Amino acid sequence: MHIGPHAITPTLMLAPMAGVTDKPFRILCKRMGAGLCVSEMTISDPRFWRTNKSVHRMDHRGEPEPVSVQIAGTDPKQLADAARFNVDHGAQIIDINMGCPAKKICNVLAGSALMRDERLVADILSAVVSAVDVPVTLKIRTGWSPETRNAVAIGRLAQDCGIRSLAVHGRTRQDFYTGSAEYDTIRAVKQALSIPVVANGDINDPRKAKAVLDYTGADAVMVGRAAQGRPWIFRQIGHYLETGELLPEPPVAFIAETLLGHLRQLHEFYGEPQGVRIARKHLGWYSAEQADAADFRARVNRAETAAEQVAITEDYFGGLAERAAAA
Repeated sequence: MHIGPHAITPTLMLAPMAGVTDKPFRILCKRMGAGLCVSEMTISDPRFWRTNKSVHRMDHRGEPEPVSVQIAGTDPKQLADAARFNVDHGAQIIDINMGCPAKKICNVLAGSALMRDERLVADILSAVVSAVDVPVTLKIRTGWSPETRNAVAIGRLAQDCGIRSLAVHGRTRQDFYTGSAEYDTIRAVKQALSIPVVANGDINDPRKAKAVLDYTGADAVMVGRAAQGRPWIFRQIGHYLETGELLPEPPVAFIAETLLGHLRQLHEFYGEPQGVRIARKHLGWYSAEQADAADFRARVNRAETAAEQVAITEDYFGGLAERAAAA
């Protein structure tokens, strides 16, 4: 599939996740087989563009192309200005967030709350598309509630406004992340539109990815939480879609090498102590399915320096690798 001039190959995307899809993680997932990695959302209010958090979020130096940046807000003019600002700072695709279910976002009528006001949706999309020369994409949910699924109507609006690709999470805002994603609505959206449609929600293994693609007819799949601590999932899905063969789960040594490389990138990108703090959630995700994970997390979360964090991680995964070799 293409988003404007950009070929998305393979058709596997990393979903934007606040506090997760920073530059180190996006680069890692790209290396592991993602065709596109969308940045964590940046706020459209210019008062926050110069904060440390925003400066890191807008750093795209050395990032593999195409660079997709998600923006969030409620005011069409602010969002248009934010789109221009991010394009000036390296964005090659602008993605608009109308899918976030978080209360702090919805309480200011941003994110998925926007789906309740289709006129405002059209105003925002038209303003942003007109503001920049790069492709603009949109991420939505199936609706605000199970009783008001309006993703097809929003999709048609988006297509009419010049949106180049639409990602749909198979839950409503009221569902948050509970229950199971449904794909009937995504299928209906795909059948109603001519622009590329991306299926998102509960895509956590290669078989599920293929089943969702086959059922919905979507042009691509977007993986979110399933990539946390498992960035190699893109390689696994891509291999299965291409060959029909399932790759084995990676050995402990590969997991350790991937994690330690990720740790060092986080420490370098954020510095201390911020990099150490941010790394803790990733350490939890990578170790979740390993033996004695709770004890490891208790120890590594007490680490206050990058060197200590790396040493504890090397010791833990080294022990796992020794036990695996002896088994």
